[in-house]
Amino acid sequence: MDLSHRFNQNINKIAVSEIRQFDQEVSKIPNIIKLTLGEPDFNTPEEVKAAGIAAIADNQSHYTGMSGLLPLRQAVSEFMKEKYNLSYNPDNEILVTVGATEAISASLLSILVEGDKVLIPAPNYPGYEPIITLAGGEVITIDTTPNNFILTPETLEQSLIDGGESVKAIILNYPSNPTGVTYSREQIKEFAEVLKKYEVFVISDEIYSELNYTGEEHVSIAEFIPEQTIVINGLSKSHAMTGWRIGFILATEAITAQLIKTHQYLVTAATTNAQFAAIEALTAGKNDAYPMKVEYIKRRDYIVEKMTALDFEIIKPDGAFYIFAKIPAGYEQNSFKFLLDFAQKKQVAFIPGSAFGELGEGYVRLSYAASMETIETAMSRLKEYMEENK
Repeated sequence: MDLSHRFNQNINKIAVSEIRQFDQEVSKIPNIIKLTLGEPDFNTPEEVKAAGIAAIADNQSHYTGMSGLLPLRQAVSEFMKEKYNLSYNPDNEILVTVGATEAISASLLSILVEGDKVLIPAPNYPGYEPIITLAGGEVITIDTTPNNFILTPETLEQSLIDGGESVKAIILNYPSNPTGVTYSREQIKEFAEVLKKYEVFVISDEIYSELNYTGEEHVSIAEFIPEQTIVINGLSKSHAMTGWRIGFILATEAITAQLIKTHQYLVTAATTNAQFAAIEALTAGKNDAYPMKVEYIKRRDYIVEKMTALDFEIIKPDGAFYIFAKIPAGYEQNSFKFLLDFAQKKQVAFIPGSAFGELGEGYVRLSYAASMETIETAMSRLKEYMEENK
C-alpha cells in the first residue's frame, strides 16, 4: 500500500538541510578534515559535566515541569539580566527547550497559520524555512548582499510595507550564521523603532550572543520591544554543550502562555540531568565563553588573512564562528561543485553557500570551531588547490 499521498503535502516542499547532506557526502572521503558543522571543538567545562554526573548519581531522571526546573529558569533570568539587561520572570516568562532548534520550532508553529509571511534577512541559517513551510507559511527574504550582509532600517521597513498585513513575523539572527554579522546598540534600537509600528512578532535568535567580538556587549532587541519579541538562546555555543540540548525561550507572560502549549506537545520537557548541568553553566560557569572567544578570534584572523591572500572576498565576522567567503572569479561558481571537487582532491570540507539560500550561492562557509592545527592544515591545502586550479 502506497501512503505517500496521505502525508502532509507540505513535507514534499522541504528536505534535509543541505548542510547535513553535504557533510554526509564528504564524510565518506577517507581522512577528510571537516570545517563544516557549528560544533565547538572545546569540551563542555568540567564543572558543568560534574553537575550533570551528580544529577544522574542523585537519580534526577524523572520529568521536570513543562517549563523546566525553576532553579534553572531563575539562573536564566539572572544571567540575562546581568549580561543583556533583560528582565524576565522565571515563573511565567521563560521556557527551557530541547536546544534552540526546538525553541524555534515551538515559536514558529505557535504563531503561524496558512498564508502568513515571515521576513528573514538573507543569506540565512537554513533551519527556519522548513518549519515555516510545514506551517503553511511563506518566507520572504530580505537581500542584505548589497550592504555587506547588514540589514538597514530602511530595507527592513520597505520589506514590511511590501509584505503587507500578511507579514506575521521577522526572524533576526545575530551574531549571524553564516555571515558573522552582528549589530550595535544604535542599530538594534533603530530596528525596534521600525518594528514597533507594525503588529509583527520578532523572533530573535541570539544563540551566539556570548560570541561577540566587537568589544561591545551583545544587545537584544527585546530590551526595546519586549512585548513583540520572542528571544531564543541556549548553551550549545557558549558552553560547548551541543549534545546536551538545552535552549531557552524568553517572552512576555502573554506570549509564553501560548508557546508552552506547542512546546509541551513537541517534547514534554527538556532532559532532567542536562537541566541540572545547565544551572551550573549559567551560575559558576557564566563566563565560560570568554576563553573560547580568545581562541576563536585568533582562528578567525588567521583564516581571513590566508583566504584573503587567495582572493576570496570576506566581510570580517564580528561574532559566531563562521567565515562566509566569496569564491574568486575564474573558479567554479557553483559552491556545491566547487567544494565537492576540493574535498575529493584535498580531503578538506567546507559548506556550500547555496545551503543558506539562493543569495548564498557563489560563497563558501567554514567553521573555525576547530583546532588551530586543523585550520592550518585546511588553509595549506586550500592554497594548493587554488594554485592548481587557476
